[in-house]
Amino acid sequence: MKVTVERAELLKSLGHVYRVVERRNTIPILANVLIKADKGALSLKATDLDLEVTDTTAAEVSPGGATTVPAHMFYDIVRKLPDGSQIVLEGTGDRAVVTLRAGRSRFTLQTLPESDFPDLAAGEMTHSFKLPAGDLKRLIDKTQFAISTEETRYYLNGIYLHTAGSAKATTLRAVATDGHRLAQCELPLPDGAAGMPGIIIPRKTVGEVQRLIETGEGEVGIELSAGKIRFSIGNVVLTSKLIDGTFPDYGRVIPANNDKNLVVDKKDFEAAVDRVSTVSSERGRAVKLSIAPSKLTLSVTNPDSGSATEELEVDYEAEPLDIGFNSRYLLDIAAQIEGEVAILKLADPGSPTLIQDKDAKGALYVLMPMRV
Repeated sequence: MKVTVERAELLKSLGHVYRVVERRNTIPILANVLIKADKGALSLKATDLDLEVTDTTAAEVSPGGATTVPAHMFYDIVRKLPDGSQIVLEGTGDRAVVTLRAGRSRFTLQTLPESDFPDLAAGEMTHSFKLPAGDLKRLIDKTQFAISTEETRYYLNGIYLHTAGSAKATTLRAVATDGHRLAQCELPLPDGAAGMPGIIIPRKTVGEVQRLIETGEGEVGIELSAGKIRFSIGNVVLTSKLIDGTFPDYGRVIPANNDKNLVVDKKDFEAAVDRVSTVSSERGRAVKLSIAPSKLTLSVTNPDSGSATEELEVDYEAEPLDIGFNSRYLLDIAAQIEGEVAILKLADPGSPTLIQDKDAKGALYVLMPMRV
């Protein structure tokens, strides 16, 4: 095998695949990236057995071949080579090494046979549709922060993607919750998604897809079945297993009759919560909202370090109410509000609060209160 490839192109491709590889592996082959060279293209593939990413880039190939090399080391070498350099990869079948040359640099890497490299056989995908990258990015951005990190409730460790709504207006909806807060975002159902199963996309997969669509440009092809999902973004193909579990009936926690509307300026509210929470304890992070007609008082009391209060002018006409929230969760939700105005729909100090963006439709957030 002999491949000549531009450093920038190889680094870009490697950047897409190497992150999937866990730094600690009990199975040696999983620490490697599969290199395949054939007919003017160099293909790279990495997997952790749950998630597989492949990327293809143009290269001069003569002759073709395939092998595997340590993923993180390969990436670090290419990253440290000078800009604009041409990289030559050479492997001979009988020796278990690949040599990498660029300018005056020369590296020899140990290889493992490509025949040992696992293939995440996708099986048949039952549904396929396309989404503008910007739409998929919005679905993920608006919900990802609420994914649970608690491993015991594994079915909450991802985003629940499913169809919702009525026959007249069906939507593609993403939901994430960790039991303390819930985020939901939806968009019109794309062609081909009707009748798709409700699936839970794992947190790691969500993070990788988010990185691949950072710019929000282009189109993403999505294929899925009850057990797997595949995203095609340009030359990159990401295939992932899904979480095998039942997502809870989240509709039950979304309040429908919260009649006390608190309307706040998003920037002022976010900044005020951030300021007063400076004195909150790491463990509690509680901020108290004392709401009265046209006035909101934010306060934090920490027996170890002191207290803070701040007043804001708000639009509120119901009876006065005191309610507490985790300040970190409030700030996470405020960061997702696109418009200038946020609406908090409240019921009482012990019931969940519904938070919405006054201008942007299609997204909503639910936050459980804290005792303060």
